[in-house]
Amino acid sequence: MFFISDSTGISAETMGNALLLQFPSVHFERRLMPFVRTVEEAREVRADLDAAMDGAVQPLVFLTVVDEAVREELRATKAPVIDFVSGHLAQLEERLGVTGDHAPARLHGVGDSRRYNRRMQAVEFAIEHDDGQSVRAIEKADVVLIAPSRCGKTPTSMYLALMHGIFVANYPLVDEDLGGEVLPESIAAIADRCFGLLTSPQRLSAVRSERRAESRYASLEQTRWELSRARRVYDMHGIPFVDSSNKSVEEMSTLILQSLARRGTTPHAQ
Repeated sequence: MFFISDSTGISAETMGNALLLQFPSVHFERRLMPFVRTVEEAREVRADLDAAMDGAVQPLVFLTVVDEAVREELRATKAPVIDFVSGHLAQLEERLGVTGDHAPARLHGVGDSRRYNRRMQAVEFAIEHDDGQSVRAIEKADVVLIAPSRCGKTPTSMYLALMHGIFVANYPLVDEDLGGEVLPESIAAIADRCFGLLTSPQRLSAVRSERRAESRYASLEQTRWELSRARRVYDMHGIPFVDSSNKSVEEMSTLILQSLARRGTTPHAQ
């Protein structure tokens, strides 16, 4: 699988992989080819694709290139191409009555500087407020992820910050909180912005064992107790939650964004 883009290739990979997920029994070897922006570069890539066609396995190309000349050079390859831009862009131009500027890097370049700056500020906020390290300016948080240790708070926080510009703090629920079925005092005042994470005791035990094998912290008894208590905290304080045991970071982030929208706390700067 070749993911070819005039920018970072994130969009090509995201859309292409969404299709490939429908074929779990097939093993795919993926190759990213980003920043293909000139006809000369496209010609070199096309030669690589044509050469790959002579190999044992026929390649497939996912393409997100907006410059027409570059795109047409790539589409001239002998390899089959799934073009995520051609046709869709023309249809949009026809519907809107406006010609697009066909400039690369619109999706993942700086582009809208205000939105880009928001995302960078959100990342800095998430780093400072990771795992309860700081409560400085905690009131600026759009959402506070809470859960027992190692339930996936940090990666979810970083994804929401980097991809959506959401100001996320995350806070661990420790034995004292769980035993008393209370929220930590430092975030109790913003309970309406809290969102809980859960997982299965077995998975949490396995994750913790990678850090502290054969410890009470990683024992199945301890993880069962912490997760059951966390669920009671969420129920008692009306905090929405999601089970991370069978969901990706992307899925959990989407559910959190939907929860923010329902609660009317979606950040105005998106």
